[in-house]
Amino acid sequence: MKLKLLEAGIVVNTHGVRGEIKIQPWADTPGFLTGFRQLYIDGAPLKVLSARVHKGCVITALEGVADVKSAALLKSKIVSISREETHPGEDRHFIADLLGLRAIDADTGAELGVIADIMKIPSGEIYVIKGAREILVPAVSEFVREVDTERGCIKFRLIEGM
Repeated sequence: MKLKLLEAGIVVNTHGVRGEIKIQPWADTPGFLTGFRQLYIDGAPLKVLSARVHKGCVITALEGVADVKSAALLKSKIVSISREETHPGEDRHFIADLLGLRAIDADTGAELGVIADIMKIPSGEIYVIKGAREILVPAVSEFVREVDTERGCIKFRLIEGM
């Protein structure tokens, strides 16, 4: 089941004295978060008045957060976005949609386990498959043959030693 709200970052601090917050985004690029009209904190919708990228973070002004004291109350809170406002594009997926999917061997059809984590490394991502044993698979087309979130599985072509 796909979640209606997707976790997209965390409030790491306040910014200035006018109630802006500094969000550490959980996205490929920080600019991704600047295109939303509404963000959600603790499930409550908050209208975005302005958003800009600053040093890898997103500085955001939210309706109802007008001073540093009210902004400080949001520190360490998870920021979510509405799935309906997002369009990841073809061959791109949200991590939340991949976690828990069954991992299948593309050649044999054998179930390898489930996607337990996706690690970010400088050169890309690594899928962590937990089953009878833990398997680490680079998220590249040579190994990831098909991602089917509708059927709840990812097909992998593994090499000897994985």
